[in-house]
Amino acid sequence: MAEPETAAIQVQGARKVYKAIGKPPKVAVSDVSLTVEPGTIHGLLGPNGAGKTTTLKMLIGLVRPTQGRFTILGQDSRQPRGRTALGFLPEQPYFPTHLTALQALKFYGALAGVRREGLDGEALSLLEKVGLADAGRVELTKFSRGMLQRLGIAQALLGSPHVVILDEPASGLDPVGQRDIRNLMLQLRADGTTVLLSSHQLSEVEAVCDRVTILDRGTVASEGHIDDLLNIAGQTSVKVRGLERLPERVASLAEEVAFSGSVWVFSIPDDAVRTVVDAIDDAGGVVMAVQPKRESLEDYFTRLLEHHAAGEVA
Repeated sequence: MAEPETAAIQVQGARKVYKAIGKPPKVAVSDVSLTVEPGTIHGLLGPNGAGKTTTLKMLIGLVRPTQGRFTILGQDSRQPRGRTALGFLPEQPYFPTHLTALQALKFYGALAGVRREGLDGEALSLLEKVGLADAGRVELTKFSRGMLQRLGIAQALLGSPHVVILDEPASGLDPVGQRDIRNLMLQLRADGTTVLLSSHQLSEVEAVCDRVTILDRGTVASEGHIDDLLNIAGQTSVKVRGLERLPERVASLAEEVAFSGSVWVFSIPDDAVRTVVDAIDDAGGVVMAVQPKRESLEDYFTRLLEHHAAGEVA
């Protein structure tokens, strides 16, 4: 029997309680466990104060946990040797502003142990990858918030880490920058790199993540493959064009019908797919898409937190 593949990231029973003299203990993380499989993009979600950043800081050794076990590729990530394969982008990256972008990358690359003879080439390549090819010799005092964010992503990729943790990577970026970062994450996955993405931008998470873990009030509220969480059992979504009106057989089965720009979109029961497709074809329409009906991650997220606050299971 083949050996089970080592998890890229594993957090087991994480807990963090802050204590201060004269004040009651504050539980930032109560009980969080998550597993990130190699070569995937895993989303870590939750409202403000849910414990996401504290969990990440415990994972990478910036915060001492009250309890819990934390590993990256099977190594204790609280120890320096356990983080050699890790790249990390904090939520708000800061750099010495007297340096140029190229100097900053070379500085952080040296700290990360990147070989000196290859560092110049790697720094230039990363600047191009994040859209800063023309800004390598510009001092960081002249960088916009979005440019600093791009530089932060570049430094997280120094040394070609096997595992990358990105905390709000699209923060401060315009729509074009957000698209670029989304494409970069997809390329990292295609190259075999594991990405743990913490973000408030649910549409971005829905577009790129394989699995998600949702935290609320220091615990795991939900976890799973994004299709399993969002697909609505027993319902299929259909998109059709080329018809002025839906055939009677289709109209009697269709729900949530919308018509815009000559395109019909509606949902039907799974067992009616064959009947509907045949009826559309007989009427001369064109079926553009037939796929499982799913709710948006935003709707799921909101509903989940409401149930979690009420002590119910969503």
